[in-house]
Amino acid sequence: METLSKKEIIEILKDDSINEALLAKADSVRKKYTGDEVHLRALIEFSNICRCKCKYCGIRAENNKVARYRLSDLEIVKTAENAVAQGYKTIVLQSGEDMYFTADRLCEIIKKIKTYDTAVTLSIGERSRDEYKMFKDAGADRYLIRIETTDRNLYKKMHPDMSFDNRLRCLKDLKELGYETGTGCLVGLPEQTVESLADDILFFKEINADMIGIGPFIPHPDTPLKNADSGNFILALKVMALTRILLKNINIPATTAMETIYENGRNIALQSGANVIMPNVTLGDYCKKYEIYPDKHFSGSRKKIAEELKLIGRTISKDYGFRKYL
Repeated sequence: METLSKKEIIEILKDDSINEALLAKADSVRKKYTGDEVHLRALIEFSNICRCKCKYCGIRAENNKVARYRLSDLEIVKTAENAVAQGYKTIVLQSGEDMYFTADRLCEIIKKIKTYDTAVTLSIGERSRDEYKMFKDAGADRYLIRIETTDRNLYKKMHPDMSFDNRLRCLKDLKELGYETGTGCLVGLPEQTVESLADDILFFKEINADMIGIGPFIPHPDTPLKNADSGNFILALKVMALTRILLKNINIPATTAMETIYENGRNIALQSGANVIMPNVTLGDYCKKYEIYPDKHFSGSRKKIAEELKLIGRTISKDYGFRKYL
């Protein structure tokens, strides 16, 4: 399984008789290349205001049922400070595409957070190359921007008024600017095929992504896809496992969607190739308002996570969690 063709990936995704062996293989690759430590990333969802109209997303611009919020610059920085005091070595700043947060404003926030001796990941959507460079110069280490699907026609259907080519441009710029670059996909979107999922996996390898987030599609009741079926947990797990096998030393989160859609989904993902958890440290009730999909699972305290990890022979990492090259 060192290299796999598109045809071979499709066959594996379709064949459920080999699931146990596939997931075990992914776990062994994870252990060999990233070890038994799990990286915790403190997630701050600082704004649920978004200019985009992605059909699957609960905070899409056209959803007028959302209670919108926006943290102040000081609230963001203080939340990051508190997370670092708890032991987190990475802060993830995530939001909708909220242009109130200009490049200059974000750079000031990044600079202040970097004084706390932590890695900073941004997940704020599509910006210009110049803005990405400003964020990098301010101290940002990583950037996550999921492709969601590499099927151009499906991408267009799911993302009104957005450009697939611009999404690719963002990923290219981020790589060239020296970010650890993250992307990923939704598994189970309406009209998605196993063939396109195979293309997604090969795309991750082609761009040599450093982080990959994979989760099952969960329909939100206030979106155009409210009546669609949920994605299949096992299929999402298999896409994640194949991604681990092909990219070996990258960082892969056990996504919140995995736990939301399937009992004990997070631990199952961690035993099938994942090595990252992103606990939500957003202030108060704000995290409940960042509802991309309904009934979102929350990770719990560091102590609780440590106890759960111990049960599967894993520990919390004490380093910054950059991609390991052996």
